[in-house]
Amino acid sequence: MTIKKRVVGVIGLGHVGAHVAFALGLMGIADEIKLCDKNEEKAISERQDLMDAVMFMPHRVNYIIADYAELGDCDIIVNAAGNIDLCATGNRDDEMEFTVVQVADYIPKVMAGGFHGIIVNITNPCDVITDLIAKLSDLPKGHVLGTGTGLDSSRLISAIAQQTGLDHHSFSAFMLGEHGNSQMVPWSAIKFAGKPLHELEKDPRFVFDQENIKTKAIKGGWVTYSGKHCTEYGICTTAATIVRTILHDEKKIMAASVPFDGEYGETGIFCGCPAVIGANGIEQVMEYHLPEKEKAEFKQCCDTIRNNIARAEKLWKK
Repeated sequence: MTIKKRVVGVIGLGHVGAHVAFALGLMGIADEIKLCDKNEEKAISERQDLMDAVMFMPHRVNYIIADYAELGDCDIIVNAAGNIDLCATGNRDDEMEFTVVQVADYIPKVMAGGFHGIIVNITNPCDVITDLIAKLSDLPKGHVLGTGTGLDSSRLISAIAQQTGLDHHSFSAFMLGEHGNSQMVPWSAIKFAGKPLHELEKDPRFVFDQENIKTKAIKGGWVTYSGKHCTEYGICTTAATIVRTILHDEKKIMAASVPFDGEYGETGIFCGCPAVIGANGIEQVMEYHLPEKEKAEFKQCCDTIRNNIARAEKLWKK
């Protein structure tokens, strides 16, 4: 009898990709992790460091250096290539001209290697690049997704937890829209063990400066970047959690960059929204009844993404 290994590939071994590879091993998610980077020396160094850590991981993991075509047998590929210095302005869109060209070059090489699994994208601008990968790979709907507002939702929850003193898992909250500056907080959907926020506002702990909290969720990455010139822990655990959720068919509802096909009246874009994630990738996009003000704000988010997708298409179709 042959035991099926859980094989995950990571493209791009910068701060984010290397930490994703580490988290996949440390959290016991994958058995074999393929490391792919155009800088061969970097890949060799990262593999050495990761293999040095395997003894202290919950089960044996094998890290292998691979080129794009050798990722064909992966169950999941995490795309983490990028150049964070290009978005040091505080706008992830500024990375577009670099990442679109890179992704348009290597995704066909990955597919030529026989890959037919699921791709989880981190590369920014996340929603735009996720859409590009879906088009270039021609994988089934739902088999390409992005981390999207998964990390931003964690930042929102962290801000709420710090003000209320409650555990991060004691309430539900999430960000909608672009993984970028136009995203929004659906305050109407925040629940504390089923109790909506407006029913708790007699307690000053639950009276939020909404613009301040929104800013903390949106700008949290730049606070991280300003002191260390990278982001690592939040995004790597977001991506690793998505990978685990798919491999274990958890049917977990969490925010990600997902394909819209009529939800919220939107079609033809990837956008940050909670979804059921399982063995088939995105299995159901969650649709919430938003008040008119939040609907309008969300519509602006979707328009921003759509405009950026159009910009990206001009770059890769040159």
